[in-house]
Formats: sequence, C-alpha cells, structure tokens
Amino acid sequence: MAVRFDVITLFPELFGPFQHVGVTRRAFEQRLVDVHLWPLREHAEGAYRRVDDRPFGGGPGMVMLVEPLARCLAAIRAEQAASGAPRLPVLLFSPAGRPLTQSRVAELAQSPGCVLLCGRYEGIDQRFIDAHVDEEVSLGDYVLSGGELPALTLMDAVARLQPGVLHDAASHEQDSFSNGLLDCPHYSRPEVLRLAARDAAASGDAGETVEMPVPPVLLSGHHAEIARWRREQQLALTARRRPELIEAARARGELSRKDEDFLRGLTL
Repeated sequence: MAVRFDVITLFPELFGPFQHVGVTRRAFEQRLVDVHLWPLREHAEGAYRRVDDRPFGGGPGMVMLVEPLARCLAAIRAEQAASGAPRLPVLLFSPAGRPLTQSRVAELAQSPGCVLLCGRYEGIDQRFIDAHVDEEVSLGDYVLSGGELPALTLMDAVARLQPGVLHDAASHEQDSFSNGLLDCPHYSRPEVLRLAARDAAASGDAGETVEMPVPPVLLSGHHAEIARWRREQQLALTARRRPELIEAARARGELSRKDEDFLRGLTL
C-alpha cells in the first residue's frame, strides 16, 4: 500500500522537479509514495483569490484565513473518500511542533500517509489548527519562509525508506539515528590520499604533501573487527557531538557492556 501525501500549498510548482531526480524518484515513479498537490488559491474566493488577512490585535505580517483552508481540506476529504483512501491525519509544520526524528519518519513510512499543511506568512489562524490539525512537526529551532521545504524534507525521508528505492536495502539501517547514534565515517578510493599540506590543514611548505590513508582495519577483510571499529566510531562521534543521544540510548538499554567500557575509556 502506498504512502499518500495530500499537500496543501501556495506553491505547488516547488514539488514537481523534486519527484523526478535522485534515487528517491523511484518511490514517486512507482507510486510507493503518492503525492497529491492541492493549490490553496484554487479554494479561495473573490477576484484576488485572497488567502490571508491582517491579524486581530495588530502586529506585523499576515495570517492565513480559515475559509480557504477549510474548503481545501473538505475537497481532500471528498477525494480521499471517493478513491477509497482512509481519512488521513493533518500534519502542520510549525516551530511549536515536536522535532522530527528518524523514528517518526519510520512510522510515517509504514503508515497510509497524511495531509501536509504548508503554512506561510505570519502563521495560520489558530482556530483552524485547533479544529483540524492532528500533529505539529518542527525541523529545528529556526524559521523558514513556509512549510514547503519541511514537506519536501519529510517526503524525501519517507521515500528513501520504501522497499526497492535504495540500491542496497540495508543502507538506511546504517544511517545516522537509525540505531539512535550518529553514523560512522566512511571511506572510498584511493587507499592513500595525498594532499598539499595547506589543504590538509597542516603546517609546512607549499610543496609539502600530507598522506591521509584509509584506516587499516577497513582494508583487513576481518568483518568482526570492521563491525567493532564502526560501532566504536559511532559511539565516539555521538559522545563528542551529540552526548544527549548517548544518554537516550543508555536509558533505552541499547548500550552493551562493551559499549560502556569503550565510552569510559574515551577522551572527549
């Protein structure tokens, strides 16, 4: 069953190219992720198709009106019912929302989908949010011009988890956050990279070169040792960059005795 996204947006043209580039295009071309775009102005009335107005109480910016949003959502519900799709929850991208995590993405990737509400301007009339929005999601502690970029981010994250989208089905299992930790470093050819000293952030004459080899364990062919090295690199990087993720993994009981021994000997 496909994951369906009904996207309420003022800028539907932003979504077209996204569905035809990169590895995730397979998810859209094969309808594993089914995107329905709903241009909000088509549901606004009047010669100017107005979707916003000044806020009560004064202040800067404009507020998105309830009526166009309600008519758009009603059209979505009618189309969902006519096509046999379930009544999908409404998700709003908002700074007040719960931070989006890989675990939530994984849940959405297994779900029937949702309605993605892309806000603009100063915000959306709170009465529409109270009456119709089921979940608010934030990408981080910063502000964007609208909800379209977060919607594209969410769709990309969901699309890459669909079966057959990635070349290697196990790829996403090793991604950062998939096991609660950051990913380990990765290396490819050549085995020894030779850089000018200044490019390697090392001191020396302009003609001096610095050799940067691949960690020997990755060339050993010893799969158990490679797995152990990667796990330790995950632990070290996470402890240094995102220590709160270590504490969360510890609270969930996901760190082994070997993990804890390694962390105790780690110099941060």
